[in-house]
Amino acid sequence: EVQLVESGGGVVQPGGSLRLSCKASGFTFGHFDMSWVRQAPGKGPEWVSTIKSGDRTTFYPDSVKGRFTISVDNTNGTLYLQMNNLKPEDTARYYCARVKADLVVVAGPIGIESYDYWGQGTQVTVSS
Repeated sequence: EVQLVESGGGVVQPGGSLRLSCKASGFTFGHFDMSWVRQAPGKGPEWVSTIKSGDRTTFYPDSVKGRFTISVDNTNGTLYLQMNNLKPEDTARYYCARVKADLVVVAGPIGIESYDYWGQGTQVTVSS
């Protein structure tokens, strides 16, 4: 059974940092591209970042580029999102998601139809 379990969310002041983790199990983690997607209250899902398996090429929207860094540790099947210089508009529930095996990621944005498994999410609140 495929499982994705996020952790690391919390409340942080503007300008602060958080590191999210997503522990994967039930599949060969290193064979799949992985993403982070967030959803703020009353808004639709927003793609945050993607990392390709193999060469670990990364993609980000302009809204987080330069502040967020996605990475993986294939030895323990974990996806990370380092978030620096957080802003109130980053407040959302953050989800990790597995990209479908037959999809070739070449650029963002990557729509939610591209994913086949999601975690339960972790809440990030940026507030003074």
